[in-house]
Amino acid sequence: MSDFTNLFSIEGKVALVTGGSRGIGEMIAAGFLAKGAKVYISSRKADACEETAQRLSQKYGATCVALPADLSTVAGCDSLAQRLSEAEEKLDILVNNAGASWGAPLGEFPEQGWDKVMDTNVKGVFFLTQRLLPLLRAAARETPARVINIGSIDGLKSSQFDAFSYGASKAAVHHLTRFLATHLTGERILFNAIAPGPFPTWMLSTGVGFGGETEDVDWDSVGKGNPSGRVGTAEDVAGLAIFVVARRRICRRTDHCPRRRHCRHRIGRRRKATDDRCWALLRGCAAANASEERRAPGGRPATVRPGSRLHAPIWRFRPLPRRN
Repeated sequence: MSDFTNLFSIEGKVALVTGGSRGIGEMIAAGFLAKGAKVYISSRKADACEETAQRLSQKYGATCVALPADLSTVAGCDSLAQRLSEAEEKLDILVNNAGASWGAPLGEFPEQGWDKVMDTNVKGVFFLTQRLLPLLRAAARETPARVINIGSIDGLKSSQFDAFSYGASKAAVHHLTRFLATHLTGERILFNAIAPGPFPTWMLSTGVGFGGETEDVDWDSVGKGNPSGRVGTAEDVAGLAIFVVARRRICRRTDHCPRRRHCRHRIGRRRKATDDRCWALLRGCAAANASEERRAPGGRPATVRPGSRLHAPIWRFRPLPRRN
């Protein structure tokens, strides 16, 4: 008999959300807190980080802890990983959301704008994940640890903005997610990327001429350019993040999947679904990542070899239209 009582539950999990003091990071952190997780948030500005952590803790009656850090540098990644290691023995969920953008005409785009964005959006994602591997591996002994890298729709298609380094960096995040999944899925550390469209955030506000304001501005005019006719909400992105990190049992093998012919993920030479789910969503089959230890002949754990066809899915996120 199936038990759906704790379906999509993350109660008691420990999560770290970078860039969690505002925008999409704050939305995801709030969703995790509402579902009973203990959440650490990080951002470069210490005052904003502390204020958001206190506000979210009070609102949801849960534990939200601020760990400010500049994740554009390896030193900042080391500092954050060290402080988190002193507070926790494991990390169940890592959301690499911290990001930066820079806009300038093509002929005037500066080196500073390129380096700042690439350091924060790509280098920081890689080295923070690397530094947190001991905590993720500790969590994976019980249930698979989960990592979400926040990309962007601009990493999948060209943008109307002159944000050349931003789009390139988010495309890099998407592909880095695939690489990390290939190397770490065998250790039960599962990777996904989310590519959001327009959300009412400070970053988008500066790009569309709202001066960083997110309240009392005309977001409907921005949403008109989206296929859904609106911008995203906190429930949209938090719901997707919870779906990705929560434990689900939909099918264990591609033999049971009605769309098994679309699954191209492999462990060794055998075709299998490589997560504890195989969920047909958006385009094709979103089966990804090994959540259960597979045994090779002789009883040895099967591993995912670098260069195999296993990869993490990129969730192309576009909010559905509201129903009247």
